[in-house]
Amino acid sequence: WNDADFSQGVGTTWYQEYSTLSSTQDPLVHDVEAKIEKYLQIPYEAKWTLKVTWEKAPAYPSRQDDTWTSTYQAVLTTDGNRSFALLLYQDGGMRWDYAKLAVGNVLIGFS
Repeated sequence: WNDADFSQGVGTTWYQEYSTLSSTQDPLVHDVEAKIEKYLQIPYEAKWTLKVTWEKAPAYPSRQDDTWTSTYQAVLTTDGNRSFALLLYQDGGMRWDYAKLAVGNVLIGFS
């Protein structure tokens, strides 16, 4: 959507790495494996998973009283051969106003 801007002290970003070396795995890892198996119809067993969360992140440029924040996550996972990125958005959580973006020709993806 846009670049998040935390310069005004609004919003938080954090990450958590999930160990998959033991026989007991976090429910998030099981959920990620299930989503990949369901949507891609392939067997998948995660060897490494990382979740990054942006909570109440304001779009650039941020204002001190920013009320149009967004909450979303990126989950990166690999089985050692294949890697996946899941982009997860809170229901109703993407509240940035795309009509106010500085550029109108928005490209969705990564570089």
